[in-house]
Amino acid sequence: MKLYNTLTRQKEDFKPLEENKVKMYVCGPTVYDFIHIGNARPYVVFDTIRRYFEYKGYKVEYAQNFTDVDDKIINRANEEGVEPTVIADRYIKEALKDAKALNVKEPTYAPRVTQEIKEIIEMIQTLIEQKNAYEVDGTVFFDTKSFKQYGKLSGKKLDELEIGSRIKLDDAKKNETDFVLWKPKKEGEIAWHSPWGEGRPGWHIECSVMAKKYLGEEIDIHAGGEDLIFPHHENEIAQSECCNHKPFARYWLHNGFINIDNEKMSKSKGNFFTVRDIAKEVPYDVIRFFILCGHYRAPINFSREAMEASKKSLDRIKNCVNKLNHLIANATIDNMTEEEKNLDIFKNINSYKNTFEEEMDNDFNTSNAITCIFEIVRLINSAINEKCSKEFLQNLLNELTSLCNVLGILYKIEDEEQSVNVEEIEELIAKRQEAKKNKDYKLADEIRDSLKAKGIILKDTSAGVVWSKE
Repeated sequence: MKLYNTLTRQKEDFKPLEENKVKMYVCGPTVYDFIHIGNARPYVVFDTIRRYFEYKGYKVEYAQNFTDVDDKIINRANEEGVEPTVIADRYIKEALKDAKALNVKEPTYAPRVTQEIKEIIEMIQTLIEQKNAYEVDGTVFFDTKSFKQYGKLSGKKLDELEIGSRIKLDDAKKNETDFVLWKPKKEGEIAWHSPWGEGRPGWHIECSVMAKKYLGEEIDIHAGGEDLIFPHHENEIAQSECCNHKPFARYWLHNGFINIDNEKMSKSKGNFFTVRDIAKEVPYDVIRFFILCGHYRAPINFSREAMEASKKSLDRIKNCVNKLNHLIANATIDNMTEEEKNLDIFKNINSYKNTFEEEMDNDFNTSNAITCIFEIVRLINSAINEKCSKEFLQNLLNELTSLCNVLGILYKIEDEEQSVNVEEIEELIAKRQEAKKNKDYKLADEIRDSLKAKGIILKDTSAGVVWSKE
């Protein structure tokens, strides 16, 4: 398996710290509002990478945090006249709802910054003792020049950063590039006691502490959006490696941006969409599928046309699964026949399965992996009919769903089947078929229309009647 490592700017063979185990930390959202489509991409991308590791037999320890104290959270709390914890709790709850609806697996650990203050203070104290940080009037800064490798992730050089800085040098700082580890309390702000007075942590120190506490001083993979490479992840490396005296993460993975109608997403441009907004127009499973249709490192363009195309593509897979389920339920032969055993279909499916794994092994190319799934769908559709045995059909279904589950794209079918009475639908379809056989087309049309009113669409195929939910 090869991963593109932002740290080395090349693809590398994946070699975990411990055999068959992966320690993975993903930066989570700052919870002052509903998550937007840009937040959804790392949720879905790194969940899929986690799923693939598990598919390959790895045990994955997966940590994804919530930043639950921040200027935006405090400002929103002041606007509403409530405590910041009220805002954070509200939007953590909503983020978890969206994540679940996107079929994102729960992380092994989901730490919150406000629950890790003790450990944050301890790491800052260590950095001060080691002369990597210094305190000025209640503010603690990290001394970037104390870390000789500063800039190794982003490729930026300290001298160039200082020359190119447009920000006037803070008189309290030793260097323009130094950043805050602890900031003193302002009036009306949430704060904690510390050796440097009441205050709260800076953003960068939080993830260093949480990754260390839950996964260890050295981890396999640190991931997030490419906007976090500098300064956030750069600063995490500096803090962690100075404190722990060992490499922080072996591999750094970053997903690309999502543009909206070929423009950068921005509230000022009026093209800012939350996942909740989008889910009012298209199902969550379509959003997940759309995100996976592009390579995770490449930018992707969100538009209504792209979402509609994703829905149609996903429906092709879902219709194949529905057709298989229908045939399995009505199969009259249980065991696979000799003719079915001699078909090349399983050999051909296995070939596409191998290609699927090759594409995922090549830096998680979900776009090409999905192409393999469509080829398997094509093979299945051309091979099945009402004469097939239950065993043959079930084996085909298992092959298809095993790969779809790696990408997490078939969960909506399960939800749909739970929300409708499948037995009732099958009975109505049987009555409609009987009516057509008796040339009672009026009754057949009435049954079709009654099902359509419930959101059930019927399609007459060579394999029989297949139904799907709008």
